[in-house]
Amino acid sequence: MKLSDFKYKINEKLIPQYPLKERDQSKLMILNREDQSITEKKFRGMMNYIQSGDCLVTNETKVFSARLFGVKEKTEAKVEIFLLRELENNLWEVLVKPARKVRIGNRLVLNGKVSCEVIDNTVSGGRVVRFNYKGNFYDIVEKIGYAPLPPYIKRPPEPEDKKTYQTVYARVRGAVAAPTAGLHFTLDLLKKIKQKGVRIVPLVLHVGLGTFRPVQVEDLSRHRMDSEYFEISPETTEVINRTKKEGGKIIAVGTSSVRALESVTTSDNFVKPYKGWTDKFIFPPYEFKIVDRLITNFHLPCSTLLMLVCAFASRDFVFKAYRKAMKEKYRFYSYGDVMLVL
Repeated sequence: MKLSDFKYKINEKLIPQYPLKERDQSKLMILNREDQSITEKKFRGMMNYIQSGDCLVTNETKVFSARLFGVKEKTEAKVEIFLLRELENNLWEVLVKPARKVRIGNRLVLNGKVSCEVIDNTVSGGRVVRFNYKGNFYDIVEKIGYAPLPPYIKRPPEPEDKKTYQTVYARVRGAVAAPTAGLHFTLDLLKKIKQKGVRIVPLVLHVGLGTFRPVQVEDLSRHRMDSEYFEISPETTEVINRTKKEGGKIIAVGTSSVRALESVTTSDNFVKPYKGWTDKFIFPPYEFKIVDRLITNFHLPCSTLLMLVCAFASRDFVFKAYRKAMKEKYRFYSYGDVMLVL
């Protein structure tokens, strides 16, 4: 398949700028791959499609306040600094706005306690900066930074975003984008799922900014994913493998969970513990070895996330669902509605 197969036009009115007040009240579209049927419910209705003995896999990555604001020393020109990843102690890869005015050697001042010097440019248009500060860097960032909302949310960041752009089970700090399929869960819903006899296990994959980056090459085999760090514990792999042996379904919450699981498959179609990086790119055709069900939001055109969903449910079926979603005014992207692929 080619890049052009994954293009579609979206009405910007379907891209919400704020989340729903009740996380689990989003619309749910159920796609049944076996009979090609589409059913619609509220998200809490997903309880009817999971059974005792199944395993729900969540991504416990925690979004940190990666969006910072400062000024250039001497000129006082305003600059936005978006943290991407730490390369080594105090050295970070970042995006800056306006990029054309931030050059090697510039010193950027965030407040009286934090500053950084621009060390180098990156091939993707970013910068490498070295931070100067006193204390714990992440604690400082949480105080002075803002939630790293995606580029299609046009409004200014607000303090409440730090809570709403975060899953209720977020635990391990490191993501600069939320695993948005998980935003629909509440603690009460998770409790009811567990009471039903469903095993809930965590993994961690720190979602990077590449999740929003459209593929630029028509030949998908030439695309290279941004590497993202992930961890799957021995405890999680034991539960997943036991579930598969007993005939239960593996239900992945989000494409990030899918990529992590499919990155650590063994030759006999089980998973193994792992800590490291993955640049796995899943697009049609692809044979899934671990995941049986998928919970996922409605994704950007030409994105790797959309391609993964199309690999799981077929491109034609997914696009049929997207057309229906647009016609019925579903909410798209991070703060949008959700689908369950059976």
